[in-house]
Amino acid sequence: MTKLMEWLSVFIALFSVWYLLVEKKIAKDFASENEILILYSPVIAVLLFGVYAASVVLYRVFTFNDCEEAAIELHKEIAEARTDLKKLGL
Repeated sequence: MTKLMEWLSVFIALFSVWYLLVEKKIAKDFASENEILILYSPVIAVLLFGVYAASVVLYRVFTFNDCEEAAIELHKEIAEARTDLKKLGL
């Protein structure tokens, strides 16, 4: 099972429960008491997912490892390329 199929199956399961709650086919008392919360729950879920995604990206950026050796090697290759281009007259 691919990741896409996993995400789709979870989404379909959650959507079907949400739809049944909105239509008051299951948990009628709960659905009547919390109607506004049930209606806005997809919006809340999207906002929470956005906060989670942003926090993961920021964490990965702050904990990114620097490769000093690779940076030095890259600068040497750039200097060599510049000298080769100067020899060719560019």
